[in-house]
Amino acid sequence: MNQEIVSEQLAALHKDAFGWALHCCRGDAARAEEVLQDAYVKWLQGRLHYGGTGSVKAWWLEVIRLTALEEWRRHRRGWNLIERVRDWFSDDATDEPEDRRPHPARQADLDDESLRLRKLLALLPARQAEVLHLVFYENLTIKESAAVMHVGLGSARTHYERGKRRLREWLEQEGIE
Repeated sequence: MNQEIVSEQLAALHKDAFGWALHCCRGDAARAEEVLQDAYVKWLQGRLHYGGTGSVKAWWLEVIRLTALEEWRRHRRGWNLIERVRDWFSDDATDEPEDRRPHPARQADLDDESLRLRKLLALLPARQAEVLHLVFYENLTIKESAAVMHVGLGSARTHYERGKRRLREWLEQEGIE
């Protein structure tokens, strides 16, 4: 598949890609935008190549996931140093709390039911939340989700079933069908 066709497909996947980046960044819209931009830069610089196996969507979501992990590691490494330096030179430790509101472009999509479901997904173990997000929000198969997550198909199926069962139990406890 040539690079132009893949580029067109990536453009069509942008909304889904942002949703996945948002999930990978635990709802931090600014960080999700940065991760997605980094992934696009990698593509444009020729550092990424679609191998032709599996769907372009599954490949691209995997790239975003790995880019988010790289960014998280980079942020974590730097954060400890930044915190120490800030503590050394700070007269006043009363920083304003971080703004956790969703990005305005995403606000319209977050109604009460969706917000409740996202909160419940956040309570699930990470692997269960990842596979459910990939299957329900990104419309990937469990097999494609397993490839994105770098786990075996059996493991992805187990996480999928356990996550669905746990969500169903929580929703039934709240009286939501």
